[in-house]
Amino acid sequence: MQVHYKTFGCKANQYDTARIRQELEARGADTVGTAAAAHLVVVNTCTVTNQADADARRFIRRVCRERPDARVVAVGCSVALREDEYLGMPGVAATWAGHDPVGVAQAVRRARPTLVQLQARTSLDRVDQEPVGADILLRREGSTRGWLKIQDGCDRKCSFCATRLARGSSRSRSPDQVVREARQLSSFHPELVLTGIHIGHYGRDLDPSTTLSRLVSRLLEAVPNVRLRLGSIEATEVDDLLLGLMEESGGRLAPHFHMPLQSGSDPVLRRMRRWHTREMYRSRALEIADRMTVLGLGADIITGYPGETDEDHRSTVALVEELPFTYLHVFPFSPRDGTEAANANARCPVPQRVSGERSRELREIALAKGITHRRSRSGDRATVVIEGDGGAALTGDYLRINTEIAESGARAGSHAEASNESGRSGLREGTLTWRGEDLTIDLTGSAGFN
Repeated sequence: MQVHYKTFGCKANQYDTARIRQELEARGADTVGTAAAAHLVVVNTCTVTNQADADARRFIRRVCRERPDARVVAVGCSVALREDEYLGMPGVAATWAGHDPVGVAQAVRRARPTLVQLQARTSLDRVDQEPVGADILLRREGSTRGWLKIQDGCDRKCSFCATRLARGSSRSRSPDQVVREARQLSSFHPELVLTGIHIGHYGRDLDPSTTLSRLVSRLLEAVPNVRLRLGSIEATEVDDLLLGLMEESGGRLAPHFHMPLQSGSDPVLRRMRRWHTREMYRSRALEIADRMTVLGLGADIITGYPGETDEDHRSTVALVEELPFTYLHVFPFSPRDGTEAANANARCPVPQRVSGERSRELREIALAKGITHRRSRSGDRATVVIEGDGGAALTGDYLRINTEIAESGARAGSHAEASNESGRSGLREGTLTWRGEDLTIDLTGSAGFN
């Protein structure tokens, strides 16, 4: 049976799709690159915004229109909150309210009973209860960088967030399992990104409890041949040990933080039920920047939250202008069913036009800051990971740049080179140069971490 996979949303969703694919392939499915070639399409949905919900449903309708003999299995966060709606869509043969790969395999079997099941050769033969495809991700197919999911769910109650409703409470994977998966992934991926829904809460639910920084310390020691990168983390959860590890790692822990801000106005932050103040975020961001020689710094910001005034927006603009951001993800507010913010939006909405104008202003500021940062890196040495075959590379501080390689040198973008046994050849070092309107790196004769 030919299966195509479509993922919407975050790195955690992408990781979950990779686990689902691994599980189905172990049960006899063949992966194909397009929906047109598939007997079945697995759609991993996202619910972070109304647009994400709409995009998933639009894709499903298009698949069913263009390939009426194919069947669709819808899974993920949006399905967890709207399962009946998806089941009611023509062409959707089955759903799974979540991301569990074995659960999705059961849904696929309902949709396509002819799915071949392998004869398991180990104790993992109870296919309805345990994975056939292993309990760790073996490889992120088709990608140079690997995702390493360390936890799922969130215990916070931000008023605008539906993801926590779909994902449930925070649940950490054991450090031993994370290390085992990291070692496996390091055979194929020169960079591993630690991802989850709220990675700053990693380890609080374990017995004995532990922390994200202790896990990172262990990974740096146990998996020496890769660069590690943190996914999204709250500013207040960057402890001194974690920052020290980044300073002292020689680039093996990428000098990059993505720290959600959401707003630079204390009244809005309180209504969002965020747990930090404007000053708490500001002071921690400045402290981090002061300690790091090179730093990529990003944030999420929501504009037009219910009741946001012009003064609130000016406060956010002022904070963004002050802090050394190198990029921003800015979104107009999107009310999510079942959240406190949806009720607030009914009482005091901000016009979409105003929200959109505020978003554009912040994006323009972020773009200018990003260009300034890229120019400032010209002349520096940098270690990069090659992405795909197109000659693009990613620096530790999260800059995507073009590569220059002498004709006599190996093609750094080749998938085989980036995926050798140790993963070292996927990390290359060179000098950054601003040419024309962008940053490039010369990788001729370069090597990775020594």
